[in-house]
Amino acid sequence: MSVAFIFPGQGSQAVGMGKALADAFASSRAVFAEVDAALGEKLSKILWEGPSETLTLTENAQPGLLAVSLAAMRALETEAGVKLERDAAFVAGHSLGEYSALAAAGSLTIGDAARLLRIRGRAMQRAIPVGAGAMAALIGLELEAAAAVAAEAAENQVCEAANDNGGGQVVVSGDKAAVERAIEIAKAKGAKRALMLPVSAPFHCALMRPAAQAMAQALGDVTVKPPVVPLVCNVTARPATAPDEIVRRLIEQVTGTVRWRESVTFMASSGVKTFYEIGVGKVLSGLVRRIADSAVGVAVGTPADVSALQAGRNALNAAI
Repeated sequence: MSVAFIFPGQGSQAVGMGKALADAFASSRAVFAEVDAALGEKLSKILWEGPSETLTLTENAQPGLLAVSLAAMRALETEAGVKLERDAAFVAGHSLGEYSALAAAGSLTIGDAARLLRIRGRAMQRAIPVGAGAMAALIGLELEAAAAVAAEAAENQVCEAANDNGGGQVVVSGDKAAVERAIEIAKAKGAKRALMLPVSAPFHCALMRPAAQAMAQALGDVTVKPPVVPLVCNVTARPATAPDEIVRRLIEQVTGTVRWRESVTFMASSGVKTFYEIGVGKVLSGLVRRIADSAVGVAVGTPADVSALQAGRNALNAAI
């Protein structure tokens, strides 16, 4: 099969996200209701009405983005007849998007995934005092060069490659002073751009160890089933289906590098031609086009997108 379904991570959130899906499709409304029930609060109200400062809190943004992705996925299933086990070779997600991918593939229930992301978001925020850590995007450096910059900048602090997004974009994460040094070193070593990112914590680095411990405990309290299609894991860029391995990779992911470039390269080399990005935004679709010349990224996050895929079902069948 030549199709993969991919799910976005944090940073794409915006007030109003998912409202059009809920208005258009009963199946999507049911997803938001299920997430609200799982969390014991009206997260959907925050998603649709804000305020933005509340939505962007990690503990809200993470389950919120999951809810929108799964609302879009449910609409594809009910309106366009999509079935992952039949139509996809792989699922994958960027950072928190792994939880969306696993819920879409039946490995986690929607409620468990939402609760896990609420725990994950809170644990990541509490792992280090606000302002003590930072993340920066290094543009124009590949992973090896960016990792060398991070190592040089560390100086007995933490500075590590957090996201290898592809297309010469690597994000580093760690202690704020070390990340600031990395920006200057990267510029001196030929980076096209190097800039701080507006994030609330230094994700995917060793400073997140307390959050990894919290997730190990939380994941031990839920049932993880084999997904109906393999998950390409962030930390290995290789597929997994065994629940024990999936749990291990989710824990490792909290402090490990998101190997997105390698993940997309692996799926493309395995025959995937079309990547459907399910949820908010088009970030991953754009990265796909930069990583794999022969692949196409298609964003599906609105009723119009669902209708277009429904209308083009013959084209999808031809692709798979």
